[in-house]
Amino acid sequence: MIGVFDSGHGGLTVLRQLIARLPQEYFVYFGDHAHAPYGRREPEEIYRLTLEAVERLFQHGCRLVLLACNTASAVALRRMQQDWLSQNAPNHRVLGVFVPMVEALTATSWRDGLPLPGRVAEDGLVAVFATQRTVLSGAYPLEISLRAPQLRVVAQACPQLVAAIEGQEPQTRLKSMVTGYVAEMLAKTGGAVPGAAVLGCTHYPLVAEHFAEALPETTRLMDQPGIVAASLADYLERHPRFAATPGSLSGARFLTSGDPQTVSAFASRFFGAEVAFHSAKELDRI
Repeated sequence: MIGVFDSGHGGLTVLRQLIARLPQEYFVYFGDHAHAPYGRREPEEIYRLTLEAVERLFQHGCRLVLLACNTASAVALRRMQQDWLSQNAPNHRVLGVFVPMVEALTATSWRDGLPLPGRVAEDGLVAVFATQRTVLSGAYPLEISLRAPQLRVVAQACPQLVAAIEGQEPQTRLKSMVTGYVAEMLAKTGGAVPGAAVLGCTHYPLVAEHFAEALPETTRLMDQPGIVAASLADYLERHPRFAATPGSLSGARFLTSGDPQTVSAFASRFFGAEVAFHSAKELDRI
């Protein structure tokens, strides 16, 4: 089993692509809806909640967990890998949606710093749209600068956007918000046009068309769910011990720390199909 963790619904946009790319795998999706959203929480609280979720998925059979949450990935992933994993679960692995995007932007491998074939890192400007906590973490500018110092990152927080998407605000309202955030970003660049833009929150693919319309035509909008799915497929090829074996169960199971009925009613919008969530307590019966 491969665990997929998110603070709420957003990670379902990633899971959808994971299942399409890796139909032979069995995924356990855990949404911490009881504590969502993470974007305005303090770093220590985000780390604690993320660690608790990962430990729980480990305890119930997932040897590999993907943090399908940009905020959790930016705030907790490196610390978890360096300070906790080797001491507490050395035979397990935690990956994040943050890393594949940095690799795609910089054309540089996260693990060894070697160039990645088939990917081009262009000189210039990269825009990152994300939650307030992801932006405040400084993770994207830091990691990109370490691998591609020729790139300049302009980070734009979108503090109200997740709540508006979760609240099913009208598309006219969502479009207006996105247009405003893009305008704020462009005001920071001094007239420079970003060559690429990252939607650094897994909720944002639901309003990707509004970002595409508001951004300059020459700005390439990065497909985070697709990039993450391709990265995980590559990882499983290199580390087959985490991949499914012939005859293994495939598909997905959906668990939440919140109210399953409420969560299920809204989840299909993110996943693209009807989803039935169960209480996270059912992890005990996997």
